[in-house]
Amino acid sequence: MLTIYSDDHHLHHGRCELMDGQLMPCFEMPSRADHVLERVKTQALGPVTAPEDFGLGPIQRIHTPAYLEFFKGAWARWAEFKRDGDLLPFTWPARTLRTVMPTSLHGQLGYYSFDGGAPITAGTWQAAYSAAQVALTAQAAIQRGARSAFALCRPPGHHAASDLMGGYCYLNNAAIAAQAFLDQGHKKVAILDVDYHHGNGTQSIFYERSDVLFASIHGHPEAEFPFFLGYADERGEGAGEGFNFNYPLPAGSGWDTWSAALEQACGEAQHYDADVLVVSLGVDTFKDDPISQFKLDSPDYLAMGKRIAALGKPTLFVMEGGYAVAEIGINAVNVLEGFQSAQ
Repeated sequence: MLTIYSDDHHLHHGRCELMDGQLMPCFEMPSRADHVLERVKTQALGPVTAPEDFGLGPIQRIHTPAYLEFFKGAWARWAEFKRDGDLLPFTWPARTLRTVMPTSLHGQLGYYSFDGGAPITAGTWQAAYSAAQVALTAQAAIQRGARSAFALCRPPGHHAASDLMGGYCYLNNAAIAAQAFLDQGHKKVAILDVDYHHGNGTQSIFYERSDVLFASIHGHPEAEFPFFLGYADERGEGAGEGFNFNYPLPAGSGWDTWSAALEQACGEAQHYDADVLVVSLGVDTFKDDPISQFKLDSPDYLAMGKRIAALGKPTLFVMEGGYAVAEIGINAVNVLEGFQSAQ
């Protein structure tokens, strides 16, 4: 399996995130991708190549021009304050406030973010831009005839909406790749999100569309981030009604419970009969993940990959979460090896 990787991800290394009432070192760190890359090479999964540059055009198909302009220029504006530290929001347009667009940097940052877990540093824009190019290059490989490819993206993307960052995510790599498939002639794309946290950004992007089916298996939002999306009754709206499927599961769920939800999600994907499958590959479902509550073990990821392969679709894997850094490479590559073994 071809792996696409860019060393630009090292340019994004946030100092801290806001969690549980305190500023903590970021769980989303460069060593995550480093461990995955090391495992890809150790297991001889296949060739590793750098991304091509497809420009801003494919990214603008998903993200609004105003959001991209803000994100790209935010660090330069922050540097003018001559402060030491990452750029983090501290005010958001909550329910009782107006959703106006302020002129100040901090006001605009609050407008374009939904949590304090997406710090902007000097290299964040370039890292996120390159991650999108990683996804687009893997997508292009499948477009040219490959049956599968792995986009080793960092930072991840599935929490990012068309004009919103958060949850470690800035540009929605999976959504950008899915739209590229559609723009290049495919009629239907299925996105399967197996990250522990609901892919709220991906859902919101395609919620009113029937050309992308979205299915997500995740911790129940009654108790888990992102809290405000990911409930089972969210089925899509308008033309998208009936093309959105959420499988929220309780804390402590192991393989038996999780795999039953996977079977349902794969059933919906099979019925949809998409031309191509995009997998948002988060492995924070692992039993020792520090910020998640499922109990999957490393061998379970092999079985996951085999079940996904049974769908028989050209498949693009896009790296999302996973914060048990020592095991992230084993678990992510197990999915890919399980997939390949069933081909």
